[in-house]
Amino acid sequence: MGKSLTRRDEDYSKWYNELVVKADLAENSSVRGCMTIKPYGYSIWEKIQAELDKKFKETGHQNAYFPLLVPKSLFEAEEKNAEGFAKECAVVTHYRLKNDEDNPGKLKVDENAKLEEELIIRPTSEALIWNTFKNWIQSYRDLPLKINQWANVMRWEMRTRLFLRTAEFLWQEGHTAHTTKKEALEEAELMNNIYAEFAEKFMAIPVIKGLKTESERFAGADETYCIEALMQDGKALQAGTSHFLGQNFAKAFDVKYTGKDGKQDYVWATSWGVSTRLMGALIMTHSDDNGLVLPPNLAPYQVVIVPIFKNEDQFAQISEVAQQIKTDLQEKNISVKFDDRDTHKPGWKFAQHEMQGVPLRIAIGPKDLEKGTVELARRDTLEKSFVEQENLVSTIQKKLEEIQNSLFDKALKYRDSHITEVDTYEDFKKTLNKKSGFISAHWDGTAETEEKIKNETKATIRCIPENTDNEEGKCIVTGKASNKRVLFAKAY
Repeated sequence: MGKSLTRRDEDYSKWYNELVVKADLAENSSVRGCMTIKPYGYSIWEKIQAELDKKFKETGHQNAYFPLLVPKSLFEAEEKNAEGFAKECAVVTHYRLKNDEDNPGKLKVDENAKLEEELIIRPTSEALIWNTFKNWIQSYRDLPLKINQWANVMRWEMRTRLFLRTAEFLWQEGHTAHTTKKEALEEAELMNNIYAEFAEKFMAIPVIKGLKTESERFAGADETYCIEALMQDGKALQAGTSHFLGQNFAKAFDVKYTGKDGKQDYVWATSWGVSTRLMGALIMTHSDDNGLVLPPNLAPYQVVIVPIFKNEDQFAQISEVAQQIKTDLQEKNISVKFDDRDTHKPGWKFAQHEMQGVPLRIAIGPKDLEKGTVELARRDTLEKSFVEQENLVSTIQKKLEEIQNSLFDKALKYRDSHITEVDTYEDFKKTLNKKSGFISAHWDGTAETEEKIKNETKATIRCIPENTDNEEGKCIVTGKASNKRVLFAKAY
């Protein structure tokens, strides 16, 4: 498997980049700022997709697909949204190439094939979707309308990092329309809760739910709900957002419905999404200096079986036992890989599966056949034990549950030990430089103070936490009255 990873405490950023490549998750492509997601990495994304898709459909949402290209006139219809994304847009201006007469064998843009109207490669799909919703919604009978799209989007990033920030990335975006403000607000909160439950139960990532400040809201939203996670280097990562859009897009695209009373009114809207950035969160929350560590609920293979043999007779005998173990585990809905490749030695396979974070590894050799045992190794703790084959299935079921819970508990303990309350700006700066993590502090509620803190410390308000008691205090910067603490952090 080549040389080991850079240690996290030596260079966290380098460790992350090396791990993504060495674990065969993704790599930089020949397209500037874009990544190629490799099969092993994509299989994790597929598991994320499958579970979220199930949750969306259970709550009444349907999948649809909308075009990649958005006419500029539609994109600019909702002014705040257009302004918020304008500097990140890739724009299609021509529709044809032609042979370059000055450079034989090369092509150039056909200057006579200029589009009458530029097309924006979607950075988000509100504009096109709300223009479509205008045709789908006439009366209260058409509402609520709950649509989700699995798609790719493009935001022209200057500084990129695999999974965390790329010019093109994969995501889902939900878009809903409702008859009342109350119903739309409930929808936005529901989806944020679904994201939080998924992050904690499937990704084993503890998150803090809350609201974004006005300056951090999604462009065009009246309110943005979010889930914030803390990575092992003490930086925060926004893991998902859900937006209450009010009637802003309905008014921009003239989306009205006729109520039971015969009167017309604009619908109320939400949008919400998570992206392949979740892959980055997964890596940075659990992994270690030996490689990727995956929670069993999202691992492409929860168990890998590695045979150890010297000749074909031994391999045949071991394979028979291994195939039976694989069948028994699959009957319990446990995903298993029998690594019977004869092109690599067992030690190389052990290193690969450790690097790729397979939760449990079974090794079977000739002596194990004689004793009726196998060697079972946990990826999270690197503990090894010998287990009788007749008890193996029940032991693995128990171990997988233990690993899932242990990873969450470990991440939660780290997160909670890195939330620090401060009451002065001096202590704020000291904590930020020495400990990192979340800082809980009073803020006067103004954009000016928020911007001052950001410029001077690089820390931003990650969220105004939900379900926390009001607490009278004074802003750490201005000394003005504040009735609640907010969470600051440096972030990805």
